[in-house]
Amino acid sequence: MRLTRTRNTIKYRILTVFLCLSLLFYGSSISALADEPKTDEEYQAEAEERKELTVETNEVPGWPSGPAIGAEAAILMDADTGQILYAKNIDERLMPASTTKIMTCLTAIKRGANMSDVITVSQAAIDANDPEGSNMGLYAGEQLTLEEIMTGILVCSANEGCNALAEHMAGSMDGYVDYMNEEAAKMGLTNTHFVTTNGLPDPDHYTTARDLATIAREFFSYDVLCRLSSTPYVELEETDTHKAHSLYSKNKLYKNRDYEYPYLLGSKTGYTDDARQTLVSAAEKDGTRLICVILMEEAPYQFEDTVNLFDYGFANFSYSRISDFENTFDTGSNYLSDSTYGSLISLNTDVKVLLPNSADLSNITSDITYRESSAPYFADVNYYYNGYYIGKAGLSYNPITTSIDEIKLSGINTNKDVKITIINVKKVFLIVLLAFAGVLIIIRLIILIKKLILKQKEKAKRNQKFNQSVNSNKKKRKIAKRYKKNRH
Repeated sequence: MRLTRTRNTIKYRILTVFLCLSLLFYGSSISALADEPKTDEEYQAEAEERKELTVETNEVPGWPSGPAIGAEAAILMDADTGQILYAKNIDERLMPASTTKIMTCLTAIKRGANMSDVITVSQAAIDANDPEGSNMGLYAGEQLTLEEIMTGILVCSANEGCNALAEHMAGSMDGYVDYMNEEAAKMGLTNTHFVTTNGLPDPDHYTTARDLATIAREFFSYDVLCRLSSTPYVELEETDTHKAHSLYSKNKLYKNRDYEYPYLLGSKTGYTDDARQTLVSAAEKDGTRLICVILMEEAPYQFEDTVNLFDYGFANFSYSRISDFENTFDTGSNYLSDSTYGSLISLNTDVKVLLPNSADLSNITSDITYRESSAPYFADVNYYYNGYYIGKAGLSYNPITTSIDEIKLSGINTNKDVKITIINVKKVFLIVLLAFAGVLIIIRLIILIKKLILKQKEKAKRNQKFNQSVNSNKKKRKIAKRYKKNRH
């Protein structure tokens, strides 16, 4: 009996061990499957699904339909005015990857960096880079100019170059990231936060298509940054202070590349496993400068998307001046210059906006917002095409004809009469001051007149007393004469 129980116990133990090993193996298999990276086919399938996402600008009546692209987010922006021509998830927070580096370089320029400054590369700057991250092959102790380092950053996306620049400018990489976030705040970017100088993955390192396009507007306004970000290949020859460095860009928008774009001003690529393909570019054609941002796309379609969006913008939009369609704030025919108010208010009708080539100008409406500061404009007139914002023009007062400190417009309704209440603080103060001075003068005059009258009265009294005294003396003399005469 005991032998049977012992055998059963052994069987149960063996079965238990077998089950545990099976569960361990099965769990490991599940974990391995969960950690297994997606295939290219799976990523491409996700990109195809993203083509079905809503393009917000395609919902605007009368607005040219933009291309369906596989990017999670994308924007096409006018570089001069910030007007948005194409919008797809433009406020979704996503990882920018190496497109972060346009902010890295822009911050250096805005913080007064000199391109001839010499940077000494530290081992810490090299070690902070991911071993598989993009680099320009720097060695600790090498000395290069800021322009050479920045060339490596923008041409071959040198991560360690970003770190070396940061240490040179701020003393530390973290300190420089603070600079980048400060500059982002100054630009009003509320959906952007940087953790690294180079865009290596971090959950708290993010931006949006709108914010990145805003950064790009400033970035591409500098000729040196346009030049460096449009350079396909550079050979830095060896010197006494650094080794030779061959810098090669993978950007396919450049000349003689697969997606060569003839109007390109500059471009910066980006990629990490989490961010996928990202791309920021600028192009100019016939005086129109556009910014394109692509976030979370699959190769090589970030380049194709960019080309398609640029072509869409250049083909479907052209500039108009506010004066071409303005009818509410018409400086030549209504209250802005009529006989009642004179030329009190001026509208900056020279501002330009991009409109669809087939736009019906009667579909443009406007409203007004007031500024906290009145210089040079106290308010903005905002314009909309079928309800979609297209731009604004500033309202200012005319200091030549009148000195208006505060102008309040109430009851404004586009294409309808506008009531105006004008409070001229300086004139009111001057009138009050003059009135007060006038009152003082009048009071002073009254006092002086009273004094004169009083003096005249006193003089008259003295004269009267004197005359009375004289008459009295005459009588006395007459009496004395009579008395003497009677005695004789």
